[in-house]
Amino acid sequence: MGDGGFSAARVRRLRGALAGHVDSGAVPGLVALIDRRGEVHAEALGARSQGGPPIGQDTIFRIASLSKPITAVAALILVEECRLRLDEPVDRLLPELADRRVLRRPDGPVDDTVPAGRPITVRDLLTFRMGFGILMQPPGSWPIQRAADELALGQGMPHPALPPEPDEWIRRLGSLPLIHQPGERWLYHTGSDVLGVLIARAAGQPFEDFLRERIFEPLGMADTGFSVDEEQLHRLATSYWTPDPASDTLQVYDEADGGEWSRPPAFPSGGGGLVSTADDLLAFGRMLRGLGRYDGGRLLSRPTVETMVTDQLTDGQKALSVISPGFFESHGWGFGVAVTTRRTTPVEPVGCYGWDGGLGTTWRVDPREELVTVLLTQRAFTSPVPPPVCQDFWTATYQAIDD
Repeated sequence: MGDGGFSAARVRRLRGALAGHVDSGAVPGLVALIDRRGEVHAEALGARSQGGPPIGQDTIFRIASLSKPITAVAALILVEECRLRLDEPVDRLLPELADRRVLRRPDGPVDDTVPAGRPITVRDLLTFRMGFGILMQPPGSWPIQRAADELALGQGMPHPALPPEPDEWIRRLGSLPLIHQPGERWLYHTGSDVLGVLIARAAGQPFEDFLRERIFEPLGMADTGFSVDEEQLHRLATSYWTPDPASDTLQVYDEADGGEWSRPPAFPSGGGGLVSTADDLLAFGRMLRGLGRYDGGRLLSRPTVETMVTDQLTDGQKALSVISPGFFESHGWGFGVAVTTRRTTPVEPVGCYGWDGGLGTTWRVDPREELVTVLLTQRAFTSPVPPPVCQDFWTATYQAIDD
């Protein structure tokens, strides 16, 4: 047992549990990292593509919604610099979102609206209470879904080649009504994409440049960005999905060479556009575990990080919000992260926070156990509930704690 309080014998179970998912073909490959008090264990198993070269710890993955916590940190940097204010309306920098109209019924015609009761605030974007987001309905079921799809706003699986550049994207979003009143309930995803546009305007530079200069370079996240340079494409895993829910047959979602992440996108999505590595996400997690500190400095203050990872939703808002069955019975939402509010399993203590990426990734920070966990696969989730490989990863990690 090292300084992290892990049992060596029990850590070996982690490899066995994960290897089973690779050997069965459930995932072509994966990289897992666990870090407790600086004791790190890493596993790299399987291949970067079916029948391809082996995965390494430096393999690059599309992290999808793991972009959201990073975007939230970027916004909070600007809040600390007084260039943004949590409860300020976004109208000053995003006039496209001023004077909102709201659907009378979420499933009703897009022209049947009422005035918004108040403006959208920065806090609304961070907490996904802006009144617009991905609906947990079959795609295209309601008129507002079809209208958003026609405008190529990227309200589904990540497709960097689809949305237009930021100014046009926010103009198109502003042409649609909100689905619910600002502050009324939690709606997934879109707040992070709006934050990316807001951050760029507040900082006076492209969103991707701000992330690189203010987060990635200080933390040494050299492989994190919105695309992969040509000379590094050999490290990018092929992405797979199962478009038919009744089938386990994997199909290519995005190739490495010539795929959508092989070139910079017009719209850098703060909600789901980043690629990264396990080591980079570990560095990001360590900074938050350290309450804003990292080797060489401080990214955020302790009070800001503590606020970020505190549940911001009321019981009434949770009762109106949906992502997966029972989720809000034991979880809340902070700024860009889910927060565990009631312990129902051994693997998510109260105060644990993090999120998942729908293209096959998960990341958690557990302050009580001083633990950061990262699991990266290249198989997309088939539902909002994380798949067995994620569940076994968390179980194998927590059972290895021996103090």
